[in-house]
Amino acid sequence: MKKDRRMGDFGMGTAFQPLQEVRAYWEGLRSGSEPPARASLDPRGMERSLEHVFLIERVAHGVARFRLAGMHLVQLLGMEVRGMPLTALFEPAARDGVMQATEAVFASPSILTLALAGDRGLGRPAIEARMLLLPVMGDTGSCDRALGCLVTLGLIGRSPRRFSVTREVAEPLTPVAWPAVPIDRAPPADRRTDPVRELAEAPAPFRSASKPARQRSHLRLVKSDDGMR
Repeated sequence: MKKDRRMGDFGMGTAFQPLQEVRAYWEGLRSGSEPPARASLDPRGMERSLEHVFLIERVAHGVARFRLAGMHLVQLLGMEVRGMPLTALFEPAARDGVMQATEAVFASPSILTLALAGDRGLGRPAIEARMLLLPVMGDTGSCDRALGCLVTLGLIGRSPRRFSVTREVAEPLTPVAWPAVPIDRAPPADRRTDPVRELAEAPAPFRSASKPARQRSHLRLVKSDDGMR
């Protein structure tokens, strides 16, 4: 695995556009060199990329578990991922390195970008991926959460798909914010699912049809007990 502290154009290609959108949103929330607070995260700010977005929580040294995850991660593993460790996405040989890199995201704090290659086998074609981890301040005032984004290029094939790390880029936080990337908020013409619902932890309760759909999704995610915590 190649380690580097220079971002360059790593992971910023058109095929991995959601990484740019999620990072631009995160950068817009933070102040100076401090990560943004968990309470400031609003799924609507990442609406076009939500299927690729996840939120993890540090539960022990180097160990982080999924609190929320978009549908793309569910498709990759072929199962619900909430409560599972982040390392469930990786091949056994890669897990120790991923745990060390993840711990640095919380401890430094720092931004982590990983280039990934999917496992190969019967029904599992070649697949390339990029993962982004962005530190987030938790309710206790410590950095114990991270906003993540995972984008793959290629057919998923037979799940579960797990990955090895081919390159790692760590960036310590600096007071200079990353240039924001303009985001087109208009939903694609053929979108058939509500992206806010794709990141939800539970189905929304029934609401009167007189309330706007966007308001219902926002309340369900941000105001509920199991919101982005």
